[in-house]
Amino acid sequence: MQNFVLTIHILTCIFLIVFVLLQSGQEGMGVIFGGGSSSVFGSTGAGGLLVRVTAVLATIFLITSLAYNILTKPSSLGDSSLMTKGAAGMAAPAPVKQTPPPSGVTFEEKAPQSAAPLTAQPAPAAPVQPAKPAQ
Repeated sequence: MQNFVLTIHILTCIFLIVFVLLQSGQEGMGVIFGGGSSSVFGSTGAGGLLVRVTAVLATIFLITSLAYNILTKPSSLGDSSLMTKGAAGMAAPAPVKQTPPPSGVTFEEKAPQSAAPLTAQPAPAAPVQPAKPAQ
């Protein structure tokens, strides 16, 4: 059934594109003064027939879009969906239990030392051995 609806939908899309492109647009200021009346369909154009066919194709497009959406809807949503769980269904993280430090032990935080600019010191150079002459 899905394949049938999808086939009808694709054919409707193609025909809808063709019929929309067949309709003539306004030609600008020449239409006001009587220009542009020499067309294949006469002076009024093919407005009636093309408009009706386009409307029917648009209706079929809408119906097949909705039908395909309904047919491809998953039958049951899994547990991974956040929309079905909502805020109440989400598991809250377990609270972290903090144990007090053993008696007699105190923690002190030291203030950071002054931020002195770091200077790059060159690494000690390895002794250079002279190259042996080729014999």
